[in-house]
Amino acid sequence: MTRDIFIHVDQDPPAAVRGGSLEGLTVSIQPNMSVRGWPTEAGSVALERYVALEDATVIGRLRNAGAVITGSTRMNELGFGVAGDTAHRAVSDGAVNVALVTDTMGEARLSAAAAALYGFKPSYGIVSRYGLIGLVPSMESFGIIAKTPTDIGAVLQAIAGHDDRDFSMSPATLDFNDPASRPATSATIGIVREALEMLDPDEARAFTAVVTRLEETGMTVRELSVEDYGLFPAVHTVVGSVEASSSAGKYDSVRYGHRAPASKNWNDMYLQSRAESFGLMVKTYLFQGAYFQFENYEAFENACRIRSRLVQQADALYKVADFILCPTLRNGMPPSDVCTVNDLYEFCASALPANVTGHPAMHIPGVLFGRETDPGFTLCAPHLGDVRLVSFASYLMNVAEGAK
Repeated sequence: MTRDIFIHVDQDPPAAVRGGSLEGLTVSIQPNMSVRGWPTEAGSVALERYVALEDATVIGRLRNAGAVITGSTRMNELGFGVAGDTAHRAVSDGAVNVALVTDTMGEARLSAAAAALYGFKPSYGIVSRYGLIGLVPSMESFGIIAKTPTDIGAVLQAIAGHDDRDFSMSPATLDFNDPASRPATSATIGIVREALEMLDPDEARAFTAVVTRLEETGMTVRELSVEDYGLFPAVHTVVGSVEASSSAGKYDSVRYGHRAPASKNWNDMYLQSRAESFGLMVKTYLFQGAYFQFENYEAFENACRIRSRLVQQADALYKVADFILCPTLRNGMPPSDVCTVNDLYEFCASALPANVTGHPAMHIPGVLFGRETDPGFTLCAPHLGDVRLVSFASYLMNVAEGAK
């Protein structure tokens, strides 16, 4: 395990639970996921030298199922973006079977796309966020990256389920034995007209090839419309930055994290420490959130109302389609040294809707259909349609492998 991928490796992991559903499976995490005794700095100076005091709910469930948590991969500051992420490399290089990542703007799917892997974001509220050091509580979740949908499904089954310590959880649960969740030999797949209009000619050709291949496997493809589709980035920006500004308020340098030296008084210490604790992109995002929170709260309220409308419009799609097909990756990976908040949102544009609406989404690599140079595509499902989505991805993989 090379140090350029991992920032912490467990030298003495607990013995795996024998006979568990995940026995023999190795899992990496990010250093914003609490493991007792592990450094948990979340890629930020604001949390330097912080060590977790207890395990996150997800960590306990993985271990109880027999998985081995091997170590922490590198991540972008507070999980905001993918430029510093190495989780996908841990999987593609064979260091682990599965990587857990924070998915706030589509990071699990975008990182998976960079390495021809499967990347999954579950329905919001079905996996406990207790022990996750996040930034945007209403849009983030534990994402899963793996080489197969089978591994993703096994991990999801182990970590999903109610947790009294996470008040944001849905009262509903997933039924992994529901016959309706078994792989379908045919399905109606919707494509959103407004999403296609965002593609450049090369991306459009690659996406059309995916549609053609799905039709050849017996799927029905229908073009649908989301009237306010273009508002997803603005809604995510406004709501996300306000939540981030509020979430980051606890980093005051008093109880833990970076503290500026030689401060004259408490207030001076607080201001200097905050100024030194965040990178430029996160700091810009926090300033945006503070503006909407304290100077233009009406814009935040409007964004919340529009978000509710977008959820309703997205839910309506599943009355006529089983899944929604979306492009995954646009315009290449933004360089970390020149990336701005606007650059990041442009890069993540096609992945944002699932985080805004809370629907499950699965990135499927282009190599599945023999197109190694294509980034692949994303399938989204209705809320709590996670099991059926994972099963359908497994079915597509089996069909593709049988055709080779």
